[in-house]
Amino acid sequence: MLIVIGLYAFADHRSSERKVGEMQIEFVGDQNLYITQEAVNKLLIQSYGSFANVPKEKLVLNTIEKAIEANEMVKDAQVYLTVNGELRTEIVQRQPIGRVEGNTKFYVDDEGKRMPLSKYHSARVPIITGKITGRSLEDVYVILKHINQDNFLRKNVIGIHIEGEEMYQLKFRLENFVVHLGSIKDLDEKFSNFKAFYAKAAKDQTLEDFNIVSLEFNNQVVCTKI
Repeated sequence: MLIVIGLYAFADHRSSERKVGEMQIEFVGDQNLYITQEAVNKLLIQSYGSFANVPKEKLVLNTIEKAIEANEMVKDAQVYLTVNGELRTEIVQRQPIGRVEGNTKFYVDDEGKRMPLSKYHSARVPIITGKITGRSLEDVYVILKHINQDNFLRKNVIGIHIEGEEMYQLKFRLENFVVHLGSIKDLDEKFSNFKAFYAKAAKDQTLEDFNIVSLEFNNQVVCTKI
């Protein structure tokens, strides 16, 4: 028993003294990189220097995670050591769902928070223009969530214009008409009515006849011809 305990203590001591190599970085989920491996490495080197040949017992993994998560492009980071002593991190990036083009330019992410633009990648998301305020951005976030939950809308809506308080307009990728959405009230019903209109108009080949499609009125789609 003493021999076994001694061997265990020796192995544990050897393991704690084992040096780690450079951190291996993996991005989980969307592979459009708003922050790169090189940028993460630079961030960590500025904070801690190189991890190469640092004893495992001197690493504070939670502190390293917080340093990575401090970057505005990062939603979550998990740092861990493998059984072979490799230092790894898995990074989940923030996901932009809209891009504001105003006096200041930034993304709106999937939690409704402001996210800075990235110098590494430009997201293909609806462009938000018009009278941008804190209240209007809250409404736009609700609209963006509905758009992202619907395959047709996600592929076709390229812009949201804020005309005024509770006055929102949608711009579509291939169509010349503008959709007057009105307020964010009854969005499910409004989008359902619009898709029914769109399917019929596409079948009748009349989509090019309209320049305004209004969903502002209760359970109606009102169109203005060119």
